[in-house]
Amino acid sequence: MAYTVSKLAKISGVSIRTLRWYDEIGLLKPAYHGANGYRYYEEKQLLLLQQILFFREIGFELKQIEAILKRSDFDRIAALSSHRKILEKNVERTKNLIRTIDKTIEHLKGTKKMKDHEIYLGFNKEKQSEYQKYLINRFGEEAKVSIEETFVNFKNLSKEGFEKSTEEWNEICKDLAKQRENRAAVNSSEVQKIIHRHYEWLKGYWTPDRSSYTNLGEQYISFEWQKAFEPFDAEHPKLAQFFAEGMKFFAEKELS
Repeated sequence: MAYTVSKLAKISGVSIRTLRWYDEIGLLKPAYHGANGYRYYEEKQLLLLQQILFFREIGFELKQIEAILKRSDFDRIAALSSHRKILEKNVERTKNLIRTIDKTIEHLKGTKKMKDHEIYLGFNKEKQSEYQKYLINRFGEEAKVSIEETFVNFKNLSKEGFEKSTEEWNEICKDLAKQRENRAAVNSSEVQKIIHRHYEWLKGYWTPDRSSYTNLGEQYISFEWQKAFEPFDAEHPKLAQFFAEGMKFFAEKELS
């Protein structure tokens, strides 16, 4: 059975735009093009898309996925078995994180007080530590001050404050994505107004200077921030790159 790009998008949850992008970069080509010019996908492509989604789910970048899938010794069954092991390993951690969320909600509502150690149940402390070391090694001691300031402010953030902050972040990304789609320049007043909103939003956690704000933009392009931008732009890292360029211009012009 053959599927059009719209039908495949519907059953997979992957947007038409993303499927077209995968075709453009050679990651997922359709089985054939019809006389009407439409893309048609068959079972082979459906299973290949499943593999792509599995690799994306566990954190691989598109270039890494493409390299893996094009290897002559790629074994689909072995890959699925590997995916299963990784997912099984994460099941208990996910359960613990859900318990932490439930307990935190009860704590914020005042119905049940959390114990100190329960606040961080389920988080990967080694990964957090490694990422902090990476930031300090890459950006110097100023990153350490920012990390500490962020930790204190985040710890004191209320449930309502966190929800409001998340909503603001989403709106900033949506508005910036719209400007990129309209081919606005990063130094345009429309884009810079959004970047200024981002800077003010960020001050709720820590106050960056010219150097640290530019550095944060560089981080947005990195793998660690990939999932933060995916809901707003299927062609990641284009939105992140646009964001970073706007931040760099803002920092050079407005910050010291």
